[in-house]
Amino acid sequence: MEKSAKKNVSNVDDYIALQEAFMRPKLEQLRRTIHKAAPDAEEVISYSMPAYKLHGMLIYFAAFKNHLGLYPMKSGVNTFREKLDGYLLREGTIQFTWDKPLPVKLVAEIVKFRANENLDKKKAKEVLKKKAKQ
Repeated sequence: MEKSAKKNVSNVDDYIALQEAFMRPKLEQLRRTIHKAAPDAEEVISYSMPAYKLHGMLIYFAAFKNHLGLYPMKSGVNTFREKLDGYLLREGTIQFTWDKPLPVKLVAEIVKFRANENLDKKKAKEVLKKKAKQ
C-alpha cells in the first residue's frame, strides 16, 4: 500500500482493505482479539494506524511488508517481556512475522492488562480531582 493511501484511511475497515491480501486474515484476527479482550474500546485511526481507546489510548497496530506491529505502549511490552521471548521487541513495540501464528491468548492478555492500567490511571486522576476540590 502506498503511504499516501495509508494516511487517507478514516476507519479500520478501509485500513485492512488496503493491505495486501496475505495480510488481511491476520489483521482481522488481531482486530477480533482486541475487541474480545476490550469490548468497550473505541476503534479509531490514530497516527494513520488502527488504534483503540479505553480511558485513554489502549493499543495500536500496523501492517508492514515483513511484520505486523503491535504497539501496547512501553508498559505492555515490559510487563510481558518474558512471555514475548522469540519476538522482535522495540520500545513499546512487538513485531509478529506474517509466517507464524498470532499468539492470540497472549495478545488478549496484553490488551486486558493495558485496559486495567488505563482504568487505574483514570481512577487515580479522579481521586486527585476530588482532593483538589476539598
